[in-house]
Amino acid sequence: MNGSSRYAGMTVNERLLAAGLLAAFDRAARSRDRAEMLRLLRRVDVPAPEETVAAVLANPWRYGY
Repeated sequence: MNGSSRYAGMTVNERLLAAGLLAAFDRAARSRDRAEMLRLLRRVDVPAPEETVAAVLANPWRYGY
């Protein structure tokens, strides 16, 4: 990610929503599709997307999945 990302200052959910990818991420998370979750987070410049995916998959109920 570079410092001029259009998503700077946004939460993960805000980034996904702004990009029209929130529903796709929700589907991927519910089906535990790690590769798709990573792909979507990278599209919205989430720093360290592997850590976010690991957290969601380790405790999906905490994140609403």
